Amino acid sequence: MKRRVAILISGRGSNMAALIEAARPADFPAEIVVVISNRADAGGLERARAAGIPAVTIESKPFGKDRAAFEAALQAALDQHRVELICLGGFMRLFTAEFVQRWYGRMLNIHPSLLPSFPGLDPQGQALRAGVKISGATVHFVIPETDAGPIVMQGAVAVADGDTAETLAARILGVEHRIYPEALRLLAGGRARLDGDICRTEGSAEAGGVLISPPVT
Repeated sequence: MKRRVAILISGRGSNMAALIEAARPADFPAEIVVVISNRADAGGLERARAAGIPAVTIESKPFGKDRAAFEAALQAALDQHRVELICLGGFMRLFTAEFVQRWYGRMLNIHPSLLPSFPGLDPQGQALRAGVKISGATVHFVIPETDAGPIVMQGAVAVADGDTAETLAARILGVEHRIYPEALRLLAGGRARLDGDICRTEGSAEAGGVLISPPVT
């Protein structure tokens, strides 16, 4: 039985589109049953509808600072669609600890850095200012602390001397589109489990691939 997934967005929904595409094959263990945005002008809403996915808007602005009231409306929509798992795809709204706890172990987020390095805003700029030679993206479980939940999957890219935050972000985005569907596949297929603060994955490949930057000649 496929797990029922909601994707929450606030913008263009590029990771949403990657998840929708990945979930099309019959052997994928999850189905995207609804896309929900807290902004009516989010470009991802039309992309979702074009893909045949129900798209719902629950404007967060009218709720002001009453996050619990917004989450009650959000939870009602999740219940209506019998959602089992949530994927955040550029969802620019903080949750209360109560909402996060309700969905603990069932809500994923993706962040464009190799966490725990460079959480929060402008992670690509943070990486460049730190002078790192490798950066990337991380899929993690959501906990009340921002960008701090157990890590499910990561993907890396080399950082070039001439990179800007924009060029690095574009290259990392390609990695995001690869690892987010695979992380959802692991979770929905019962192959990712929480062991305290660590995510364990069944059938993980033996370590062997090495990325060195700058390349060794």
